[in-house]
Amino acid sequence: MLTSTRISSWYLLQCKPRQDERAQINLLRQNYTIFCPKIVSRRVVNGRSLQTVEPLFPGYLFIQLSRDDKWAPLRSTRGVSRIVDFNHGPAIVPDDVVEHLRTRCLKSSEIHTAQQFRPGETLQITRGPLSTLEGIFLTMLGDERVMILLHFLNREQPVRIPLTDIQRPQLSL
Repeated sequence: MLTSTRISSWYLLQCKPRQDERAQINLLRQNYTIFCPKIVSRRVVNGRSLQTVEPLFPGYLFIQLSRDDKWAPLRSTRGVSRIVDFNHGPAIVPDDVVEHLRTRCLKSSEIHTAQQFRPGETLQITRGPLSTLEGIFLTMLGDERVMILLHFLNREQPVRIPLTDIQRPQLSL
């Protein structure tokens, strides 16, 4: 008696333009296992700092399928454009790549909950050629950099600094 082994792999789906969320909802309704990596980022909109959750790969979703799964309904699922393929077959995404993306997305959310600067807040540069200078926080640039406004050489200059090279100024007595 033969038993079916359901070895599944991850594949990449391309969504129709601006229909990522629609594709996710329709795939979940059909009981597919999907993954849409999202990261937390900060943006300044109308002078206010907002924390947003954005897809890491807009227009694409990962889907986990085995040979026994129904592949045909994917072509007619609303929001889905196609299965990404290479060499005349669906491109398999290694499990460790998907796991790495899950970890990265989790770290992104931890960074933004642990270290939140407000626009206008004074920050001190702790490393590099500009160390000991203070600047005004403007915005986050992705997960690892910030933009601050420095008063330098009789001008105000926006400067990009790694997040690890700044901190709130230490109070001295």
